[in-house]
Amino acid sequence: MTGDLRLHGTYQLEGNAGGTITACDAPNSFSATWEYGGGTTWITVRLAPVDAEHTRFELEHVARAADVTDEMWAQMGPSPTGIGWDGALLGLGLHVTTREVRPDNSEEWLQSDEGMAFMRRSADRWAEADVAAGADPATATAAADLVYGMYTGTAPAPAAE
Repeated sequence: MTGDLRLHGTYQLEGNAGGTITACDAPNSFSATWEYGGGTTWITVRLAPVDAEHTRFELEHVARAADVTDEMWAQMGPSPTGIGWDGALLGLGLHVTTREVRPDNSEEWLQSDEGMAFMRRSADRWAEADVAAGADPATATAAADLVYGMYTGTAPAPAAE
C-alpha cells in the first residue's frame, strides 16, 4: 500500500482499490472512498476497546444500489466484495497476531489446499447470506461458485457440504 494516510490524503492498494481519506478520528475511526474498476463506494472502519487486551473492529462498506446493475448482482451477488474482505481481514488478523507482513506469498497461499478451502468456505457463506436476504438458492450458489473460480483461478468447485 502506498499513499498519504491523513485526512484528504490518498491511498492505493497494489492491484486493488485506492481512494481518499474522507474522515479521521484517530485512533477510533476513519472513512474513505473505495475506488475500483471505475466505481466508487465508501468504507468506514471503527475500533472500540473491549477490555485491556481486546479491540472490536467494525468495517462498513457501502455501495449505492443504483451503481450495481441487476445483471451484475444476479451474476455475482455479494460474493466478490465479501470474499475479498474475508481474505483481507484474514491477512490483517495474521499480521496482528504474528507481526509479519507477507504479501509476496499471498498468491502461493491462495493456491494451497488451505487457501482454496478458505475461499470455498467464504464463497459458501456468502451464498448463504444471499439466500437469507431473499435470493434464489440456485442463483446464489451459482454466483458464489463463479466468484470462487475468479478468486482462485479455477473452475468453480462444488459447494461444501
